[in-house]
Amino acid sequence: MKNSLIILFLCLTTVIFSQEKTSKDLEREAREDVREGNKLYNQLKFKEAEIAYKKGLSKNPNYPKAAYNLGNSIYQQDRFKEAVSQFELAEKTVKNKMSKAEAFHNMGNSFMKEKKYGKAVEAFKNALRNNSKDDETRYNLALAQELLKQQQQNKNNKDKNKDKNNKDKNKDKKDKKEGDKNKKDDKNKDKDKGKDKKDNKGDEKKNKDKKQNKDKQQQKPRPNQLSPEQMKQLLEAMNNEENKTQKKLNVKKAKGRKIKQEKDW
Repeated sequence: MKNSLIILFLCLTTVIFSQEKTSKDLEREAREDVREGNKLYNQLKFKEAEIAYKKGLSKNPNYPKAAYNLGNSIYQQDRFKEAVSQFELAEKTVKNKMSKAEAFHNMGNSFMKEKKYGKAVEAFKNALRNNSKDDETRYNLALAQELLKQQQQNKNNKDKNKDKNNKDKNKDKKDKKEGDKNKKDDKNKDKDKGKDKKDNKGDEKKNKDKKQNKDKQQQKPRPNQLSPEQMKQLLEAMNNEENKTQKKLNVKKAKGRKIKQEKDW
């Protein structure tokens, strides 16, 4: 039993020493990968340098120099958003203020390339907080502030133009709507006018018919009313009757007198 415990202890000690050795070997290999990356970077072989730095980070994830140099190689390939992530990782893992300032400075440059001038201003300010004597960072900060100001002015002008265009569009829509409404009203007016004309025509026809009926009624004899011809005949009859009556009266008057005969000469 005692011998078994001794053997187990020796095995565990061997594993521990083996793990420590492996960790040191990984750190050493990570440094070698970074050196290889730096060599490739200086030869402007940024893609190959990126691969070397990533190998170093895979062996030692908390290696700030590998993260920082990886960010630089990615920056040179115009992948600025990815570069920012590596500079942020380097800034969080590094202890030295000068190194922090350089990480923030490169972050600011990446934001400038993306035209994110507000974030660039904050990055450069953080760089100066860690190294206030860096004139290059101070210059970049002033440039970022000026570009941010111009960007905001352009945005305001663009918004104003957009509002103006929207107002013009709304005005055009309103004018078009009113024009369509006026056309519709004119069409309805024409329709009503045609209807009125038709109604007036109907009224005129109706009045004309009414007038003709009235004239016919005036020409047509009324009940118990004689026509001119009948009136003439009646007057002639009355005259004849009156003549006959007058002759009868004369005959009666003659019968009451003596007649004087006339001599013939």
